[in-house]
Amino acid sequence: MIRCAHAGVVYFRVVYELNKLSNYKSVQRLTHFYTTIPFLQTLFKNKKHLLNYHIRHFGLGTNVKNAYDTIYALSSGSGPHSFTGEDIAEFHVHGGPAVISSVLSALGTLSGFRPAKPGEFTKQAFLNGKLDLTEIEGLGDLIHAETEAQRKQALRQMDGVLNILYSSWRNRLTKCLANTTAFIDFSEEENIEDNILEHVFSEVCNIKDEVSAHLNDSRRGERLRDGLHVVILGEPNVGKSSLLNAISQRPAAIVSPIAGTTRDVVETALNIAGYPVLLSDTAGLRATVDVVEKEGIHRAVNRAKIADLKIIVLHPDIIKQTHFSDLTFADFVTSYMNHLLQDSGTMNSTQYSSPSNSHINEHYFSAEHNSPSTNQHIDMTNILLVFNKIDLVNENRSELFQHFKDNMCFLSCTTGEGFDSFMKVLVMKIQNLCGDPSVGSPSLTQVRHRHHLNKCVLHLTQFNTYSQEDIVLASEQLRLAANELGQVTGQISTEDVLNVIFRDFCIGK
Repeated sequence: MIRCAHAGVVYFRVVYELNKLSNYKSVQRLTHFYTTIPFLQTLFKNKKHLLNYHIRHFGLGTNVKNAYDTIYALSSGSGPHSFTGEDIAEFHVHGGPAVISSVLSALGTLSGFRPAKPGEFTKQAFLNGKLDLTEIEGLGDLIHAETEAQRKQALRQMDGVLNILYSSWRNRLTKCLANTTAFIDFSEEENIEDNILEHVFSEVCNIKDEVSAHLNDSRRGERLRDGLHVVILGEPNVGKSSLLNAISQRPAAIVSPIAGTTRDVVETALNIAGYPVLLSDTAGLRATVDVVEKEGIHRAVNRAKIADLKIIVLHPDIIKQTHFSDLTFADFVTSYMNHLLQDSGTMNSTQYSSPSNSHINEHYFSAEHNSPSTNQHIDMTNILLVFNKIDLVNENRSELFQHFKDNMCFLSCTTGEGFDSFMKVLVMKIQNLCGDPSVGSPSLTQVRHRHHLNKCVLHLTQFNTYSQEDIVLASEQLRLAANELGQVTGQISTEDVLNVIFRDFCIGK
């Protein structure tokens, strides 16, 4: 198999069987030894593995006069220490198209050689026990990582932290299953402890609690892997698009003084403090008879439903028109959003009264606007309020800031006042939602993991139920729970699962 990556310097990984003399001689025919490169040994982290490798400088071609390139070759005659667990040779060549084409053509003429399929080397490493499925998924995430936090999480998973955790749970369940089986088969014999089932019940309860706690991670790992969804909401013409442009540091959205300029969701992918963020600007929420604007509002609401963090932009006039001291943060946010969403598709636009340019009375924040049925099922947690255009007002903000200081910012997209403070709060919110991938317990990163762990908890719950009636049926639930954990790490797997995992790897990796 041949592995190729296109870059300034590329390398071809060739797997061969040393016991087949013809394969060894085929590789040997293409290489003409020049000199040893001993200084490259300092690049190796693990010295004991280095003993099995040979680094050489070669001319690659059918003979010295007909050379394709001068290369560095790294070969291993001891399969267990290679990436795949097989005997390999790697040719590091220059990345010009003509060189790559010539080398690939030459390797393709050798008997028994063929291009590798996507993910084939990594799959072989899995089949040879070099990596488990969670480590392989970590490798895939590392290849596709776009931010520093994603890189740290992927690298930690590739180092086997999830494998260690899940394997320990599976080993403990296997021991519980063995003890339960022993009790069933040999309970009348003297060498079985009287309280063996009590130990099993206690251990199963502990494992169930640990798995449940692992699942209850607020999707931190999945958010970090897939990117945090942040949506900007608010009325028309309060500065939502200006805020998007300020965060993006480019004119990603059209800005104009005309209310309702943004009709669709405008997305931009960002790297904020090392975290991947998909930031969305949306249509202003108001009552309208315009069919296109109605569709934009509908899309804005739908985007808010799936967002991990909602930034609500408000006009500062609302400060002097609202008695914030009488409201909790949750009450204010729920009331304000319910007011914007209520009847937005049926009320005539001329009858609509915008809080940014009209009086806000007590009815505006009355109990009828707090009904959960009117909030369009938008999660009202993880909210950041932003009062824009503070350069246009001179209101005293200190009392309000003290009341909602952890969830509120004041800024002017026009003058830049308060923007640095806003970014600090935004980064803090993002970090809280994604967590620090370098410390603490490892996080779930894949929907596949969550699916099997949920089924594991279900089987452990059923074990507790069945154990009161039939210990034989209960023991089967332990076996099923252990199998679910084995499906995560690949100790128990199917070809379909493997194909899904490896299909997104680059060619030959």
